[in-house]
Amino acid sequence: MSAAAALALAASGCDYFAQTRLQPGHHTEADVRKLMGRPEMVWEDDRGVRVLEYPRAPEGTETYMVQIGADGRLQSITQVLTEENFAKVRPGMSRDDVRRLLGKPSEIVRFELKREEVWAWKYVGQLGQPHFFDVHFDVGDSRVKSVNRTIDPKVFATS
Repeated sequence: MSAAAALALAASGCDYFAQTRLQPGHHTEADVRKLMGRPEMVWEDDRGVRVLEYPRAPEGTETYMVQIGADGRLQSITQVLTEENFAKVRPGMSRDDVRRLLGKPSEIVRFELKREEVWAWKYVGQLGQPHFFDVHFDVGDSRVKSVNRTIDPKVFATS
């Protein structure tokens, strides 16, 4: 393995390796944790299905949601920072709803004068460039006000 490939594998938290080795229906939650590490958050529904959150922020551009069935077996590994999921974020959604959909944000910034809190996720956008998907929450009711997308300003700093 080249040094660049090893560095990329290390930076990804072994996600590529984990995804090529972990098979739905065969591997267990313990196998997932062994290869992917400790999840940032775990949700469990009333049926016993667990979702393990693996954000690769702040510099990473992926967040994985790993679904574990009530039987303790892996059901799926999904990269959730996608245009399809961003389109699901709507005004009026709660912070918890957004967190369950997109995972932990790369950064959170509060604007007191605007009475707004902005959560940002870094992702790979058009032409493979890093972008941010921003969700603006009203500080008063903690609900989504609006969303927007921006190119990572570091793209312009390198020229």
